[in-house]
Amino acid sequence: MSWVNRLLSKWRRKREFPAEWQAILEHNVSLYGRLSPADKEELKARILVFLARKNFEGCAGLQITDEMRVTIAAQACLLLLHRQTDCYPGLLSIVVYPRAYVAPTYERDGIGVVTEELETRLGESWRHGSVVLSWDDVRAGAAELHDSHNVVFHEFAHQLDIQDGREADGAVVMPGRSEYTAWARILGREFRKLRRDAEDGRPTVLDTYGAKDPAEFFAVASEAFFTKPGALKQNHPDLYAELKLYYQQDPIEWGI
Repeated sequence: MSWVNRLLSKWRRKREFPAEWQAILEHNVSLYGRLSPADKEELKARILVFLARKNFEGCAGLQITDEMRVTIAAQACLLLLHRQTDCYPGLLSIVVYPRAYVAPTYERDGIGVVTEELETRLGESWRHGSVVLSWDDVRAGAAELHDSHNVVFHEFAHQLDIQDGREADGAVVMPGRSEYTAWARILGREFRKLRRDAEDGRPTVLDTYGAKDPAEFFAVASEAFFTKPGALKQNHPDLYAELKLYYQQDPIEWGI
């Protein structure tokens, strides 16, 4: 029995997927309807694991509902399909705001002076146990198939990035040295190209926020891989191939 089938069997025995949660998937998560029957079953098993292990906290007066929990878990678990990996082992809690929120940022200049500014955010991902999300943006990303912005894919890609025990840097865990060498070469080349395109004002398939650093590049590339795979493959075939290898999926098959 494969690892995935063992997962399914374990969690099917432990708990059936509630009909109310099924309705949330079908209504809120557009990509769910594009999956094969086998992938739908695997996704539901992974959602059961995720919701059993992760804590949800509402901020700014938001009351957490099953709709929020299932919609977030479904998108986070889409990144895990077909992969022999645990369910974000370093993640303990998901903090949810009603909408975009304001958070302080700190920048240190060349002589050591630290400047604090306020920044509006849709989400953030922390190495030590938390992901923060805007519910309005979670819901919009889950519903819209062709929008390259998906805050859950973005922030949970960061969680995958830190599973090697280091800070997020775009250097994800790969099966072997040869695979990692190809990954580093291709993503490094694509990152540098995006930086040049951003500096020169050229239109790109990838959000130019990914030009900030390699960690953001991986998160932005992951968003594009799952939300506009055809355009990504056409314009960045080598990058698409690396993401396909890493995620063990081919979203083009979903007919997006």
